[in-house]
Amino acid sequence: MNGMIRSDRVDLAPITRHLRAMYSSRMLIAAVRQLNVFEELSAGPLLHGDLQRRIGLADRPAMVLFPALCAMGMLNRAASGELSLTELGRHLTRAAPSNMVGYVALEGTDPGVLEMAERLRNDGPLHSPDGVAYVKDGEAPSPMDDPSDARKLTLALAGRARHLSAIAAAALPRMEGHMLDVAGGTGLFAYEWLLANPSSTATVLDRPEVLKVAGEFLREMAGSGRPGAADLQDRVTLLPGNMLEDELPRANLLLAASLFHDWPTEICELLARRFAAALNPGGELWVHDAFLDDSLDGPLAVTDYSAQLFWVTKGRAYSRGEYRGWLEAAGLVPTDTSPATLLDYALISARKPT
Repeated sequence: MNGMIRSDRVDLAPITRHLRAMYSSRMLIAAVRQLNVFEELSAGPLLHGDLQRRIGLADRPAMVLFPALCAMGMLNRAASGELSLTELGRHLTRAAPSNMVGYVALEGTDPGVLEMAERLRNDGPLHSPDGVAYVKDGEAPSPMDDPSDARKLTLALAGRARHLSAIAAAALPRMEGHMLDVAGGTGLFAYEWLLANPSSTATVLDRPEVLKVAGEFLREMAGSGRPGAADLQDRVTLLPGNMLEDELPRANLLLAASLFHDWPTEICELLARRFAAALNPGGELWVHDAFLDDSLDGPLAVTDYSAQLFWVTKGRAYSRGEYRGWLEAAGLVPTDTSPATLLDYALISARKPT
């Protein structure tokens, strides 16, 4: 059952929606001009996998592109997984007398469109380290280990965290126990939760350079004069680490905020197992993110976000159903609650059996 968290805050979603629409616009043009998606469907419906093979896409770009075109109203996805042209989409085929193919193709040589087409065909950038903005795996370098880049990126995300953290914290369970905020960035989600749970403690796990910024926010919060803030520094551990490899602290509540969407599915499955192992029996894993519909045809704001994530990370937006599969495979029991926060985000949770 979905719930709505009441808040007197202005929802800043229109800002992010307009920003992210740029990436979806590039995908639409590339679908017409470089990938011939609509021409492939002009003869009739095709299964998702068949269309994917015909235009030569790997799984991740297909799962970004096809839901986006559905959310735009250009394609229809049947329950069977068949994709077909909508009446609107037919006007992006040359067979339609009043088609818009030539008009859309006028933007086909835009550098952003050409780069998007290359990334779709190659599942990421072909000749650059781009697309790994917030991740660290294997021997790949991460900007989050560079003092200047880590500070810049963490502070860039701080405005979103300030806007969402108190609202998300209010939806999390109240308990006396320990929270583990994985890849916590500024730490604001954990700090807000601690203010509402004065007998609890928290660990914020992230890269060392990121935690320097988190420490600044912790000191700011501790000196804010808000109820319960005075002892906040005594209740928080800033723990440098690699969530993919290092042992995770035990927790009663584990928060993964804007985390899974940076990673491909196989890493998401690994993270679900590692997070489940870190939970104490009866503990809860909470995910705060933007979720695709299980029908994989929207909502548009999330498919736009998925296009942006595809451009800047190794991941994409995922559906609640995909999360349920990972969490169940990790031995957790998903709940049916999914309260919305702001900025097109929501929360989902799963419990570890006792």
